[in-house]
Amino acid sequence: MSESLHTVPALPTERRGCPFDPPAELTDAHRHGPISRIIHPGGMSGRLITGYDLVRSVLADPRFSARKELLNVVDFELPPAPPGEFLLTDDPVHRRYRKPLAGKFTVRRMRLLTERIEQITADCLDAMEQTGPPADLVTAFAKPIPAIVICELLGVPYEDRASFQGQAESLMSGELNDEELIAAYTATQNYVAELVAAKRANPTDDVLSELAGSDLDDEELRGVGLTLLSAGLDTTANMLSLGTFALLQNPAQLAALRADPALADSAVEELLRYLSVAKSFMRTALEDVELGGLTIKAGTTVVLSYHTANRDPERFAEPDTLDLRRQNGGHLAFGHGIHQCLGQQLARVEMRVALSALVNRFPTLRLAVPAEEVALRPETADIYGVKSLPVTWDV
Repeated sequence: MSESLHTVPALPTERRGCPFDPPAELTDAHRHGPISRIIHPGGMSGRLITGYDLVRSVLADPRFSARKELLNVVDFELPPAPPGEFLLTDDPVHRRYRKPLAGKFTVRRMRLLTERIEQITADCLDAMEQTGPPADLVTAFAKPIPAIVICELLGVPYEDRASFQGQAESLMSGELNDEELIAAYTATQNYVAELVAAKRANPTDDVLSELAGSDLDDEELRGVGLTLLSAGLDTTANMLSLGTFALLQNPAQLAALRADPALADSAVEELLRYLSVAKSFMRTALEDVELGGLTIKAGTTVVLSYHTANRDPERFAEPDTLDLRRQNGGHLAFGHGIHQCLGQQLARVEMRVALSALVNRFPTLRLAVPAEEVALRPETADIYGVKSLPVTWDV
């Protein structure tokens, strides 16, 4: 591959046409090849990786760092990630934070939560049914289910949950200015710090209390708690709402899911692939690395486009088609390598239970507004999704 790369002037964000597809500029970049040149906000030249095989390769390669302070994207030095916030660290620091969590999010342990998730889902659907149509599926269904689950896992007292969830949702909305963002982050950080202190003093049956018995200090536990909160709330909430939107726009697929309960697992995997709400991540080369016939110079920050990787026609047949019966899995919605999403099994259980219950409880569920009027989250939000999803049904 020559150095005469296709250039993307900035990371594309605007979506035109289908709300489930990547920005057209990303798709166009991939047509020119799996690696493009991108100009970061600070004016530095980086690389944009859009192909499945190369994105997966970078994620598994220790020569590419996740460390925040190494990101060469702005014209000033970035600070290291705060203690405990392990997504922006490398081993051995990453391993120190992740190892105590590994046994708490296993497939077996998440399956044991299924009954509780079924009850939380039923409660939300009962409330929707009692209130009657129309409803905003985001506030009535998609947000409360993962919010209640993560609050119970972290041990947030019942009386604190409404304010805690409000703080967290505001923080991750993508709609705050810098001053508001700092205030929201500080408030959430302070609450988690108070929660950690409470668990130290009076442990209960939850993840934070169990972690209090590890060698992590209070500051590290606070960071771990914040990471679990952001990973466990925003991503799943937006997969539930955007996933429902996608199903409503693909009635044949929706009918197939309703008719065949055994389709639920593959439906979840296909929605994760098709939507890829965690749009991209960044890594920085620690040394010169040969990638796809091109040398990535040490210090270069690469942007990994999950959305185009999961729509790569060399990996997925008819990638722009939502096919709940698709069998070739291996999507990158949860990442790959040492940073692969810790809570992926929990997200799968929540999606499988919640979506199956929703489509069967409301067989006539449909949008209450034209599809083009559904409000999408701003592209400044780290996680893609819808702000609100007005739905209705026959009573």
